[in-house]
Amino acid sequence: MDRYCVFGNPIAHSKSPEIHAAFAAQTGQALEYERRLAPLDGFAEAVRSFIAEGGKGANVTVPFKLEAVKLAQALTIRARAAGAVNTLVFSDEGIIGDNTDGAGLVADIVVNAGVPLAGKRVLLLGAGGAARGVVLPILEHRPAKLVIANRTVAKAVALVEQFAALGGEGVVSACAYADIEGEYDVIINATAASLSAEVPPVSPSVFTPGCLALDMMYGAFPTVFLQFAGQHGAQLRDGLGMLVQQAAEAFQLWRGVQPATSDVLHKLRAKL
Repeated sequence: MDRYCVFGNPIAHSKSPEIHAAFAAQTGQALEYERRLAPLDGFAEAVRSFIAEGGKGANVTVPFKLEAVKLAQALTIRARAAGAVNTLVFSDEGIIGDNTDGAGLVADIVVNAGVPLAGKRVLLLGAGGAARGVVLPILEHRPAKLVIANRTVAKAVALVEQFAALGGEGVVSACAYADIEGEYDVIINATAASLSAEVPPVSPSVFTPGCLALDMMYGAFPTVFLQFAGQHGAQLRDGLGMLVQQAAEAFQLWRGVQPATSDVLHKLRAKL
């Protein structure tokens, strides 16, 4: 069987083996997928050992996504734009690094939630690695505008400058939380605030009735950001769909087959 894995530290919590086993069963693909705990100072060695054992590809999670950029011998456009790699393909040409996180988020919004991004007003909260990975996939769907808000405005401005040349000129802009103006159709929380049960300091006025509020975090119950958004009329969506969709993108890269995600997502949701 072809072998795949996910590298991380810690890694025991990863749902990736369950997701990819479901995709393999659904598509009739013969493969094995496992968790691999890589030493904090031994990621590259762990990857090379897996390749030597016959590994065909791997996912990469915290804290190795930046190291994976350096390890890869070639990067896709979206991996370069994100500045991080979450998917490795081991080919005859070497190690190829990709980033499926942003594509996974957009697929969850457009396909699973049924909310088109074309012509919409999108507000992205945060300017860290999670935000950086989704800007290009959002821009590819041609929103009317994409505003990146962050506590440190300079970080948001740097993202705007980076993506202006990649289809974002005149569309993407930056501001501080206090300077957010207008209403939005889609509001995405890409900050880590939900980990500490905090809400980014945004005004309730950003939420239009029926808008989509998405938090990249997920759990058995809505995050405090989603609770806040729900109080102001938003549709709510957490990051579980993004997790499943980014895995589907990686599976398609490795196997050339696009798995269906609906049943997998529902089963994972039921186990939370």
